[in-house]
Amino acid sequence: MADGSEALQHALEFVEGRLYFAILCQKPKSTASMHYFCTDEEFVYENFFADFGPLNLAMLYKYCCKLNKKLKSFTLARKKIIHYTGSDQKKRANAACLIGSFAVIYLNKLPEDVYRLLVDGSTSYLPFRDASFGTCSYHLTLLDCLHAVSKALQYGFLDFNRFDVDEYEHYERAENGDFNWIIPGKFLAFSGPHPKSKIERGYPLHAPEAYFSYFRKHNITTIIRLNKKMYDAKRFTDAGFEHHDLFFIDGTPPTDAIVKKFLNICENAEGGIAVHCKAGLGRTGTLIACYIMKHYRMTAAETIAWLRICRPGSVIGPQQHFLEEKQAGLWAEGDVFHSKLKAQQNGNSKVAVTRILSGVDDISINDNLNKLGRKTDMKLYDDDDESSCVTQGDKLRALKSKRQARSAATGPLICLQAMLVSTLCSLVIWWIVCGFPLPHSTLLSKWFCLENLIGTPNR
Repeated sequence: MADGSEALQHALEFVEGRLYFAILCQKPKSTASMHYFCTDEEFVYENFFADFGPLNLAMLYKYCCKLNKKLKSFTLARKKIIHYTGSDQKKRANAACLIGSFAVIYLNKLPEDVYRLLVDGSTSYLPFRDASFGTCSYHLTLLDCLHAVSKALQYGFLDFNRFDVDEYEHYERAENGDFNWIIPGKFLAFSGPHPKSKIERGYPLHAPEAYFSYFRKHNITTIIRLNKKMYDAKRFTDAGFEHHDLFFIDGTPPTDAIVKKFLNICENAEGGIAVHCKAGLGRTGTLIACYIMKHYRMTAAETIAWLRICRPGSVIGPQQHFLEEKQAGLWAEGDVFHSKLKAQQNGNSKVAVTRILSGVDDISINDNLNKLGRKTDMKLYDDDDESSCVTQGDKLRALKSKRQARSAATGPLICLQAMLVSTLCSLVIWWIVCGFPLPHSTLLSKWFCLENLIGTPNR
C-alpha cells in the first residue's frame, strides 16, 4: 500500500487544495489530511465485443453525486479528496472521462482545459472503440467525450437536476423495453418491436402495444422503423401514432435519400420521435446523429460520443466514417435551414416553416421512396429474410440481454452469500461465548457447504 503523501505528488489538481486525480500502481493509504477513493470496480462498462467505454449516463450521474457528496461532506471538509485509478488502461480512460466530465458539468471548465490537465506531461489514454465484431478503424478520444458533455449541457440534452437515474436504468434493460432518450423530449432510440412478446435468441422481444403507454405519457407521436418488417405498422397508426419505414441494411450507412427523408420527417414531427432498427444501435444512432449534426453543429465525433454515453454501442463500423464524411454537408444544410427559419419568423409567416424549408428535393425524394415502397414492398419487407439469418443487430441485443441477466443474478447471489457467512460467524461467536470449542475441521466443512450451496460469484 502506497503512502498517501507520496501518492499526492503525482496527482493532478482540479480544485486547488481540494480535488485531485491520480494514476497509481498501488492502492494508497488515506491519512488525516487526505481521502482517497477509486471507482474502477464500482462503475464497470458492460461491453458488446472489444468496446470498453465511455461509461453510460447513469454511471456518470452516480459518479457526480458521489463526488459532490464527498466535497460537501462535513467529515471530509478539511481533507484533500483524491480520485485515483490503477494501471488498467481501459479503466484509466473511463476514470479520466468521469472526473473530466464532472469538471465540465460542475466546475464550469472548458473541455480543452480539462483535457490538457488530464494529459499533463506524458500521460495518455486509450481511445474508445465501437461495438462491432471486427478490427477497430475509428477512434473516439477522451477529448471528444468531454466536448460531447459540454455540448449536451449547452443545448439542454443534459440536465442532472431533472435526470431520473432509476427510470434510465429501468428502461435500458432488455426486459423493460431497451430504450434511451438521446435528446430528451425529441429523440428516443429503442430496440425493434416484434409481433408478439417472447424470448428470441435469449433476448426479450416486445409487441408494439408494450410501448403505447410510455410513448403517450412522454408525447412521442412518431415512430421510424429502419429494419425490415417484423410487425404490422397499423398497430401503431391505429393507436394514433405516425409510422414511417426507411429500411437500409444492418451495419451499413444510409443513402442520401434516406437521410433527407429522415430529416424531413423529424423536422415536421410535432412531438417526440422514437427510432428503431433491430437493436436500436447502429442504423438508429447513425440517423439520429445526422439530425444532431445538422441542427446543433456538433462534430461527428462529439455526436457519436454523446450517443454512446446515452446508449452504449451506438453507431457501428463504417457508419462512423460515414458521419465524418457527412459532417461538412450537414453543417451547411443546417446553416441554410436556420437562416430561412429565422427569416420566416421575422416575417411572421403563418405557413408551417419546416414544410417550406423542406424544398423541392425532399418532395421528389418522398415521391420516389413511396413509389419504390409500393413496387417492392414484398421484397423489402419479407419476414423470412429477417428470421432466416442472424444479423449484427441480433447479436448485439442478444449480448445485451445475456450480460444484463448475469448482472442481475450476481447481486442477489452476493447478498445471499454475505447473509449466510454472517449467520455462520454468529454461530461461531455463540459457541465461543458459551464455552464450547469449535474444531477447525468443523469451520472448514461449514464453509465448503456454503461454497457448494451458492457458489463463488465472479469478482
